[in-house]
Amino acid sequence: MTETTIREYSTELAGTKSTETAATETAATETAATETAATTSRATTCPECDGRIQEDAAHAERVCVSCGLVVDEEAVDRGPEWRAFDAAEKDRKSRVGAPTTKLLHDEGLSSVIDWRNTDAYGNALNSRQRRKMHRLRTWDERFRTRDHSERNLKQALGEIERMGSALGLPDDVRETASVIYRRALEEDLLPGRSIEGVATASIYAAARQLHRPRSIDEVAAVSRVDEMEFKRTYRYINRELGLAVEPADPLDFIERILDGLDVGDETRYRARELLRESSGTAVFNGKSPIGLAAAAIYAAGQLTGDAPTQDAIAEAADVSTVTIRNRYTELLDAAGAE
Repeated sequence: MTETTIREYSTELAGTKSTETAATETAATETAATETAATTSRATTCPECDGRIQEDAAHAERVCVSCGLVVDEEAVDRGPEWRAFDAAEKDRKSRVGAPTTKLLHDEGLSSVIDWRNTDAYGNALNSRQRRKMHRLRTWDERFRTRDHSERNLKQALGEIERMGSALGLPDDVRETASVIYRRALEEDLLPGRSIEGVATASIYAAARQLHRPRSIDEVAAVSRVDEMEFKRTYRYINRELGLAVEPADPLDFIERILDGLDVGDETRYRARELLRESSGTAVFNGKSPIGLAAAAIYAAGQLTGDAPTQDAIAEAADVSTVTIRNRYTELLDAAGAE
């Protein structure tokens, strides 16, 4: 066979293979399209009677409306577990993104640039990049507070967070304190008063509202203002805002004092009962609630034989032993205990 004949044969063979490959690909495409159409048809029509399939969300099923055949059951609901009947309720229940909080002046909606000079892989930035990030942080901090009111609020909320942490108050008390401060700022009650004084009054009022009170001495110890200014500002804020602050109940203090003492369950129960039985009597009039709570613990210990010393109770409650001695007999008389 000559060279020309071999070349022509090879060309014809290559052409035949190309034709066979194209035909195979076309057949595969047609088969896939047929299978897809069949799958789609099965998904939308009943496999028994070719009826229409309807979604039954209440029972998590797909049912044929013609013959009643259950085509699919126990479907997974990938939507939220809550329902909303208007846009406002939907926005309130949605949990996409970080939750908003009143403890931040912008409610946590602004961006924050991390203080660490590292990239996404933890590698340190070079000197040029560090200078750039420092400038970006500076401008970001400036843009987060647009006017003097936001700067005022930012400083006050920082004070509330600091004092709440020092006093061991939970987040709900700090949030309530921030709402009280925002109300005072909106009603223009701050002129002539310090930011720290109004913040101190707000956290004291919030702790009493949520039945997690702290004594005036405890709050004054962590505040940046003196006790006289704190009490004067609290009376003003309470009067102007009409806060629903009830008189402090000794029962709100007793758990904190008991946590610092080694007493049994019977003594704990008896101390609470003494306060409940004496509530509403003249014993409570004009008396320090934390002093009454400390005296109730000592009186209960005398009744059960598991009495801590007066010095130990006085140290846990931050009151004097004289207060305990003067009050515990009054509690026993009011409760009729022997």
